[in-house]
Amino acid sequence: MKVVVLAGGFGTRIGEETQFVPKPMIEIGGMPILWHIMKCYSHWGHNEFIICAGYKQHVIKDFFSNYVLYNSDVTFDFRDEGSIKIHKNYADPWKVTVINTGYETFTGGRIKKIQPYVDGENFLLTYGDGVSDINVNDVIKFHEAHGKICTITAVQPEGRFGAITLDGDDVLSFREKSKKDVPYINGGYMVMRPEIFDYIEGDYMLEQEPFDKIIQAGQMCAYKYSGFWQCMDTVRDKRRLESLWQTKSAPWKLWKE
Repeated sequence: MKVVVLAGGFGTRIGEETQFVPKPMIEIGGMPILWHIMKCYSHWGHNEFIICAGYKQHVIKDFFSNYVLYNSDVTFDFRDEGSIKIHKNYADPWKVTVINTGYETFTGGRIKKIQPYVDGENFLLTYGDGVSDINVNDVIKFHEAHGKICTITAVQPEGRFGAITLDGDDVLSFREKSKKDVPYINGGYMVMRPEIFDYIEGDYMLEQEPFDKIIQAGQMCAYKYSGFWQCMDTVRDKRRLESLWQTKSAPWKLWKE
């Protein structure tokens, strides 16, 4: 099944990190978070990707254009008109299509623009800034069992602030916030039937008008996931992901070297 990754936004909340690269190309452990996401999908057998690029889309194209070269043993023979010979290819078995979906296009508009590339088939969809140890194939089975147009993965991010119980102006209790205090959010790792395109009539945020119409039609279901999930929305998030990677305790690293 093809994997569509939304990778065209600005990422304004992560500060100076996106001054020179788009948010999905910010590195964790020396590799873009986009690469980490793709490695997760590849682990479950999904190796064909459609990248919805936009802001600084050339950076994404440059990365993949040199991916095989940078991940292989290679000989440059300048005596033979500068020929290049690749000896061992350590790159992944991926087919990657990078589509420039526009500089300021909304998520719904980006998806609409890649319609010709999914060939009328079901496809996987996720955001270019979130990693998880989720079994993608379990989400696909859930989607097929429910027969809806859209399946989202519902996650509960960790609470960042303490929870206070008040009685008027008096504080009755204070405790660290847990997941059960946090509402479910859409964590990406979605499955879509091609009918999704019928609900996108213009350049909208996917999560607004198109999703509202799908919900009203009773065509959306949620796969609840309580395992590891983390987006890279802020510098704090990036530091946490980097720490997990450097200490070899990254839950999303399901693949072997």
